[in-house]
Amino acid sequence: MKLNIPKHIRMIIDRLIQEGYEAYIVGGSIRDMLLGKVPNDYDIATDATPDRIKDIFSDFKMVDIGKRFGTIMVIHREGEVEITTFRRDGEYVNGRRPEGVFFSNSIEEDLARRDFTINAIAYNEEYGMVDPYSGRTDLQNRIIRTVGCPKKRFAEDYLRILRAVRFSTQLGFTIDGNTYEACKEYREGILKVSMERIVDEFFKIILSKIPSKGIKLLEDIGILKMLLPEIIPTIGFKQKNPHHTMDVYNHTLCVLDNTPPIIHVRLAALFHDIGKPHTLTLDQDGVGHFYDHEKVGAAISRKILRRFKVSNDLINRVYMLVREHMNHHSKFGEKGIKRLIRRVGKEEIFHLLVLQKADITCSNEKASIAHILDREAKIRSILNEREAFDINQLDITGDDLMRLGFKEGPIIGRILEYLLELVMQNPKLNYNKILTEKALEKFPIE
Repeated sequence: MKLNIPKHIRMIIDRLIQEGYEAYIVGGSIRDMLLGKVPNDYDIATDATPDRIKDIFSDFKMVDIGKRFGTIMVIHREGEVEITTFRRDGEYVNGRRPEGVFFSNSIEEDLARRDFTINAIAYNEEYGMVDPYSGRTDLQNRIIRTVGCPKKRFAEDYLRILRAVRFSTQLGFTIDGNTYEACKEYREGILKVSMERIVDEFFKIILSKIPSKGIKLLEDIGILKMLLPEIIPTIGFKQKNPHHTMDVYNHTLCVLDNTPPIIHVRLAALFHDIGKPHTLTLDQDGVGHFYDHEKVGAAISRKILRRFKVSNDLINRVYMLVREHMNHHSKFGEKGIKRLIRRVGKEEIFHLLVLQKADITCSNEKASIAHILDREAKIRSILNEREAFDINQLDITGDDLMRLGFKEGPIIGRILEYLLELVMQNPKLNYNKILTEKALEKFPIE
């Protein structure tokens, strides 16, 4: 079988071979090519040492991204390429990483240290395919299987359990039975893995085409309750409301699958109703209501994401979407819509609408998003017409007001807020001369 290798990758492999070394495309690059996909990047394995790699490619800019682990990045105009010396791992002592990494001269030995059979394939045009663990067969059968004994593989690095879930979710593959049982048996080991590594894999899972599959796998394996204990009360939680046909958990997974693969939008979808089990009340007819669940859910999402050690920017984006997701019930006039754009931001307003559409669509078969589409059209009109919804869009500034004789201080902010209210009501007032007159009329200078 011959694969279509990009010219710059073939050049790197050929140069290494000409210098007397072996060189192969390995790992996810080969996996993706065999699946008919174009790899995002290419990894090359060789028996050349890092110092020799640097000598051989001295005419290229290089980055030493892990020399002691044998990895040198060659910066080619067609893309960055990681070249790694064949390796074998020392003993794993803490379920996270080996005590040492040793260079090898055997591609088979290098492939033996990899996690799953579908990632333990190597290829070059001279030697063809090196597949000692039948990775191609597992690709054809759509199976995720560890290289060697799954218990040993997971005991080496417990993160591999999450990686099994991630590859199964991303590729739509089934996890091999023995591998799956080992996932369950060794799940507690996840607690030994750093939060940063866990979150990296978890985010890849929820950015998959059908993220609900990954969440259900995590639930069944028993990792979801460790990673996201806050979501467990939603499982099987009946909403007792005629507008909702699913329990909170399955509704949440539906919303998750129906939002775009943007990390803060997917997280907001996952957390948007997480406050419902804490806010259920029944009216006299036994109908369930969840007053302020969006506020409770926003607070819970912030707590979770702080535990995940993500950026404040991501926390704030998710918090805002969760807190605002119920405002589609509010009947905003034009000024109300402008206040909403100001509060949410013109960058995030359409993400909010996408979340709201998914939320409504997943409520019941007869649910309509017509009012969301109407609001979306109004928002686009406001933005296209460049109508003011924030102070910095006014045709008057704080400096202008101080030149009129107003003193620096809170009064400036009060005047600008007053003028913004007028302009949001009537965009034709947004001219410096008119705003100056309105300011002096409402706030006469003594």
